[in-house]
Amino acid sequence: MTTARPLSAPFGRALCAMITPFTEAGALDLDGAQRLAARLVARGCDGLVLSGTTGESPTTTDAEKTELVRAVRAAVGDRVPLVAGVGSADTRHTVALALAAEKAGADGVLVVSPYYSRPPQDALEAHFLEVADACGLPVMLYDIPGRTGTRIEPETMVRLAGHPRIVAVKDCAYDLLGTQKVLSRTELAYYAGCDEQILALYAVGAVGYVSTVANVVPDRLRAIVDAFDAGDTGGAARLQRQAMELIELLMAAGLPGTVTAKALLDDLGLPAGPVRPPLRPAGRGTRDALRAAHDRLVSA
Repeated sequence: MTTARPLSAPFGRALCAMITPFTEAGALDLDGAQRLAARLVARGCDGLVLSGTTGESPTTTDAEKTELVRAVRAAVGDRVPLVAGVGSADTRHTVALALAAEKAGADGVLVVSPYYSRPPQDALEAHFLEVADACGLPVMLYDIPGRTGTRIEPETMVRLAGHPRIVAVKDCAYDLLGTQKVLSRTELAYYAGCDEQILALYAVGAVGYVSTVANVVPDRLRAIVDAFDAGDTGGAARLQRQAMELIELLMAAGLPGTVTAKALLDDLGLPAGPVRPPLRPAGRGTRDALRAAHDRLVSA
């Protein structure tokens, strides 16, 4: 028995919030980005998000963001959608980044709430509408108040859903009730943005996930939604629980997911490189714990 999912997934179901590989000298590693992207697609990702939080967007230049889209597009072709992170604290800058991403070959843009200035809801709504009006690409809103300081309130989401190019949400709001309220009143495609909530949000109507942990175990996370879609809800729950040790160490152990994901990728011999300051690399103890949890998961 299969589970019907009437909602469309405009960017795929299993998306990775890809890290941005750097060389040991700290420069953009386009060859490494291409190799990592190809590996992610081969192991089950049907969409990639570039230059998001995990991709260290605050410390990459506009030119680097554009180069990254072009390089990854060359590596994966048209096999999967590419969503480019274009959010900033400045509406004009965000519009410029969105137009550059469109020209570089992105299939969509991820737009985070402007941070630091903490705009009220009417200003926040105007910001997203200006970006959507200026760019021809579909827009994924990024609701992560723990980082930006500003929630995209459910009523604001409902109004924004009326724009034809605002089609999706990366949900890191930790508000299951608010998410269900929007799902019940709009056709927005919700993506779980917190790995521990992949199955929970998928079960109530999300169309997929945007995952940091997928950088290292893309097939393991894809298996969760595959099992659910096949009607094996018990198996999906078991797979989600099996991944929880690694999810917690990567995402909830006091270090940003960028730091921990790059540490584990590096330990596995995969493209990563250093993080850019002010972030600092993970210590040996953290790296050892990550590798041990990874090895337990893949051998389960």
